Amino acid sequence: MELHGRSKEQRYTRLADWDYIQQCAQAANPVPLFGGGDVLSYEDYLQMTERPGVAGAMLARGALIKPWIFTEIQERRHWDISSSERMDILRKYVNYGMEHWGSDSEGVEKTRRFCLEWLSFLYRYIPVGLLERLPQKINERPPFYRGRDDLETLMASPSCADWVKISEMLLGPVPSDFAFLPKHKANAYQ
Repeated sequence: MELHGRSKEQRYTRLADWDYIQQCAQAANPVPLFGGGDVLSYEDYLQMTERPGVAGAMLARGALIKPWIFTEIQERRHWDISSSERMDILRKYVNYGMEHWGSDSEGVEKTRRFCLEWLSFLYRYIPVGLLERLPQKINERPPFYRGRDDLETLMASPSCADWVKISEMLLGPVPSDFAFLPKHKANAYQ
């Protein structure tokens, strides 16, 4: 069983209530209960999963913001992943998309839409080498920062137009009538 630590109405305005998850896990015993909410570092994961009765933690937004979080958890370390390494992950992602939907114009644009939705989360990652303190917290919006290279600065942009530029680096130019606004509209702007 899985329990998310906040209500639908709260959305992401409050942190997940892991004390409540722990109480529910203990009450559900012997049925294993997994908690969910606000895991963006291996420390968050350990803090949640070391609670008595909690069988494990589910990762959602944390995995969208930092898909390498599973490596960080397994190795119990922070990964100062470079912009070129992140671009390689995106390149692999769009290749999978085109394998699935095809490399014709329809497949490319479907892949682009999914890639842009993902970029609307990925931009929130702050590189470890630029953080003033560890770990980054999931509900903290990243301030503007200049990256260690131009690509890192572009990847940090909250602008949909910049996400489209990244997609063009991977999939070629967008059609002239193209427009994009993320489904969750999370502080993104055109």
